[in-house]
Amino acid sequence: MQPEQIDPALVDFAVLAAWMDGQGLPDGPFEKVEPLTGGTQNTLVRFHRGGRDYVLRRGPAHLRARTNDVLRREARVLAALDGTDVPAPRVIAACPDESVMNGAVFYLMTPVEGFNASVALPDRHAGDASVRHAMGLNAARALSALGAVDHEAVGLADFGKPEGFLERQVSRWLSELDSYSALDGYPGPDIPGLDDVARWLEERRPTTWRPGILHGDYHLANLMYSFDGPEVAAIVDWEMCTIGDPLLDLGWLLATWPQHGDESARLAGPLGAAGGLPSTDELVAAYAERADAVAGRDLSSITWYAVLACFKLGIVLEGTHARAFAGKAPKETGDMLHAITLGLFRRAQAFIAS
Repeated sequence: MQPEQIDPALVDFAVLAAWMDGQGLPDGPFEKVEPLTGGTQNTLVRFHRGGRDYVLRRGPAHLRARTNDVLRREARVLAALDGTDVPAPRVIAACPDESVMNGAVFYLMTPVEGFNASVALPDRHAGDASVRHAMGLNAARALSALGAVDHEAVGLADFGKPEGFLERQVSRWLSELDSYSALDGYPGPDIPGLDDVARWLEERRPTTWRPGILHGDYHLANLMYSFDGPEVAAIVDWEMCTIGDPLLDLGWLLATWPQHGDESARLAGPLGAAGGLPSTDELVAAYAERADAVAGRDLSSITWYAVLACFKLGIVLEGTHARAFAGKAPKETGDMLHAITLGLFRRAQAFIAS
């Protein structure tokens, strides 16, 4: 694809060339231009210039209110992870200035050579249950690498507000759920177990924890795997990143982990359907292999974090269900996500009972 085939309102390659030259990056024509697709609403375009491959990331054509701020935060976190062993794209250069590219913040990062297992599985991975089992364990190990990062040492001391992070979670998400009532036609949440789960979370909240970098949406669809084996090539889609309790990321992985006959398998696509994955207990054990990730963190409370993840994600997905009532989202999508929300609250109750 040629640069002129990309909507210039999204990527103006003349502007990009001048900006890259100003950053001291190799010059030359843009080659091998290719838009990338995935689970994100943001724009991704891969290209080759001056002997090097890049991926440009910016917001969608119609920028949302917080898109640019989110992109600035993403770029800052990914830049901070350079020099660590966290599998993630590396930032090559970032442009936080909205005036350069049609009002959009953007950054250039290294391409990821890998595949998304929630979209498709290569033959080797599809045909070997031992490879899929290792893929699951490596999802937990990649997360433990993130949990081991000292956020202050990498320059992220002021990146979030960890004080009171756990204390405000339940009330924050109940308020979000209440806000959906402003949408025309939404009858209110019909979520069995909602009050019981909220009460259990408030009563059993951990009293001590160690802050760190929180990805915020850690599940299989946000991982890229190596074509050559079960290794995680990169953790992607850092829109929700902050400084909080990293054990919530592990809880999120457990909350969304595919189980046979469960709605959660939809989130994992072909990998969830293929099976052969480790149990949630094995995921926790794989995370715990790394001592610097668990130091100062109480894995005996991991059930609480898994229940919180079910609670939070269920409420987030219910938002689309509510918007569907108001005609702001497709009804079939709203119904599907509501079914997943109900499944998440059933899983939360199962975690509580276990």
